[in-house]
Amino acid sequence: MSMPAAIHASAALLPDGWADDVRITIADGRVSTVETGTAAMPEDERAGPLVPGLPNLHSHAFQRAMAGLGEVRGAGDDSFWSWREAMYRIAGQVDPEAMAVIAAMAYVEMLECGFTRVGEFHYLHNDQRGERYADPAAMSRAIVAAAAETGMALTLLPVFYAHSGFGGLAPQPGQRRFISSIDSFARLHGEAGAALRELPDGVLGIAPHSLRAVTPDELAELIPLGKGAPIHIHIAEQVREVEDCRAWSGQRPVEWLMDNAPVDSDWCLVHATHMTGNETASLARSGAVAGLCPVTEANLGDGLFPARPYIEADGLWGIGSDSNVLIDAFEELRWVEYGQRLTTQSRNLFATRPGQSTGSALFDAAGNGGARALGVGFGIAAGNAADFVSLDPDHPSLVACPPGQRLDALVFSAGKAAVEGVWRHGRKVVSQGRHHHRDAIMARYASTLKSLLA
Repeated sequence: MSMPAAIHASAALLPDGWADDVRITIADGRVSTVETGTAAMPEDERAGPLVPGLPNLHSHAFQRAMAGLGEVRGAGDDSFWSWREAMYRIAGQVDPEAMAVIAAMAYVEMLECGFTRVGEFHYLHNDQRGERYADPAAMSRAIVAAAAETGMALTLLPVFYAHSGFGGLAPQPGQRRFISSIDSFARLHGEAGAALRELPDGVLGIAPHSLRAVTPDELAELIPLGKGAPIHIHIAEQVREVEDCRAWSGQRPVEWLMDNAPVDSDWCLVHATHMTGNETASLARSGAVAGLCPVTEANLGDGLFPARPYIEADGLWGIGSDSNVLIDAFEELRWVEYGQRLTTQSRNLFATRPGQSTGSALFDAAGNGGARALGVGFGIAAGNAADFVSLDPDHPSLVACPPGQRLDALVFSAGKAAVEGVWRHGRKVVSQGRHHHRDAIMARYASTLKSLLA
């Protein structure tokens, strides 16, 4: 679909709140001007209530292929670690062609629920034998191709992964597709950046996988590669990880990272589930973003992030779909709040002042924190990407909703069923809740999965 010169929305969520009769002009995929209380021009594209597209700060796109396939009990106690073995089996089969198809399906589903930029934490680099592809960025190019086909904005986070445990333990056979040396990774990172230039507003970051997969010396060498760009790391996701880190270093993971790395606003600490009060306060002070993935964290039995003290310390956070077992932006937001309600036996935890809308607090925090983590701006404002989500004003949860509670209704009731349209970089890619290329991409996905899982 061609890019409209302007969109006129019956209402729009702007950085300072809801406004009526909003006309947004677009140039080169970005917002040029925003006018409120103004009539539509004859050539304007029309929309219902408009909100900014949300950032998805943490995704492993290939894991969409195993959604629903990790729910059969094993012989012993099931945990993240037993799930990981099942994930390794899927990872061992995905080639660049399959990666492009699986990622495209995941990105279609993300766009349909209101995510418009994804942080792809990408660690599937090598071929099935663990050898380098002739093009070291072959798998990264597959992800770029999926983003280009679907219209998804991409922050690509190539992952450095070298070890199976703290202290530089040798990698396991199931990790052979992830492994890099510092030199091979530097080449991969450069080639991935070249591939990313095919997209209109791609961002290149860097991702040391975790403290168990990267030694202190390797981390020190990696950080300059990502200077001034997003730096993401898995941390403190599992209790066993915390215990292993203490056995290795005498410190907990977040504690060690804060003492040994220049953690600042470029960083995103993904999960950070198991922290002490001091670690929580330290993370909040750093300006880094906590990457919360509550649907995946629940699915894997990880635990719950200490949200209440973190937001009281003005900590920044965003949401990610992580394993892509279920792709739903509003389900992630809802469970950020619901997890805290269940543990504290109280309500409206993320609304920090009387009269504040919880849905608005969740949406704004996840939007601003996620955008920072992905290296972009957030909101319907001049200079930002023209990434918008239009809501169905006739949805039962929105039809008579006061403007100040639209986001409450969206997050806690309507969910993605209320998403009517999505514009990405100024072009409409979703209409009536369906991506314009869904049918073709779904057909390829079905064929690929039947072959992959045969």
